[in-house]
Amino acid sequence: MSSTPTEKPYSQFKAFLALTKASVKSMLKSPSSVVFSLAFPLVFILVFGFMGGNRSVMNVSLHPQADTANPVFLELRHNPLVNLNMSIKDTLALKEQLKKGTIATVLNIQKDPKQAGKYTVDIQASVQKLATADQLQAIINQSLLDEDSILHHRAAEIVAINKTVIAARPFKTIDFILPGQLGFSLLAASVFGTAFVFYHMRQMLVLKRFFATPIKRSNMLLSEGVARLIFQLLGALLIILIGKFFFDYTLINGLSTVLSMLFVSGIALLVFMSFGFVISGIAKSDATIPPLANIFTMPQFLLAGTFFSIDALPKWLQYIAKLMPLTYFNNALRAIAFDGASLWQVKWDILILLIWGVIGYALAAKLFKWE
Repeated sequence: MSSTPTEKPYSQFKAFLALTKASVKSMLKSPSSVVFSLAFPLVFILVFGFMGGNRSVMNVSLHPQADTANPVFLELRHNPLVNLNMSIKDTLALKEQLKKGTIATVLNIQKDPKQAGKYTVDIQASVQKLATADQLQAIINQSLLDEDSILHHRAAEIVAINKTVIAARPFKTIDFILPGQLGFSLLAASVFGTAFVFYHMRQMLVLKRFFATPIKRSNMLLSEGVARLIFQLLGALLIILIGKFFFDYTLINGLSTVLSMLFVSGIALLVFMSFGFVISGIAKSDATIPPLANIFTMPQFLLAGTFFSIDALPKWLQYIAKLMPLTYFNNALRAIAFDGASLWQVKWDILILLIWGVIGYALAAKLFKWE
């Protein structure tokens, strides 16, 4: 008497792996995925990388305790060649940034304790930014000689101009640009890629056909997420390695820095994908996906510290920039790579990213459509 063979249970894990593999292959064959993930970021990195080492803009930070009722301050405040930054109010933070090389020069003007009505001028600069300090000193000396300047008429109030050189690591252009380009890549590819993929899968009834299979819905979504995670993190790793070996990008702790950067990138990728799900759910046609995605991504590309520091923005725009998730991703990566910060030290940046993730997936649960 023959026995009928026992039918093997359906393997959800094998189905998940098959879907993940198929998604990775589709991304590799997609020109838009390659452009957003690698081409655009690499172009910007090459452009800024070949521009040279340090930033050329003359930016002078005023010491928090500096006197501002003196002729030197009054003259420099109106000088178009000098950008006086008075935003840093903490003395220790200012000293730390000067040592790191993230700011070029600190100007401290104090009343002379020995002579009433007299002032001493102290210029502090990192050794890499010594040219900036020399330029600032030359501007002050020229103003002393210029008969039309405020400083010339009150030159007798200036007792001495001192210059102090501080040892510091150079903060290169690539150290600022590369994390911003990683953020650009992850945000663009996650939002645009996820939105287009799931919109087209719904329109072509691919998602509906999956209902006829024993594959769980969660595995369909998870496979796409894991596939995009693999593809994007490999792209991120390539960008980091190109930055390191071709442009001397700073990875202060080597391999552990790279792993920490990839960990934060993975979190950011999953967070940004949630808004791709939201857009795919509310889009009425594939033509509406780009404008909807740009509403979310474009302000972040411009304001979240991708191409320039948010400190250069007006105060009211800085408040808006500090609401954006990409700002915290950029801040975390720069702190990890250049300052050697641990994941625990950037926990608040990661926490804010996770809060955005909760918001994004809560919206996606309400708005995402299967049919």
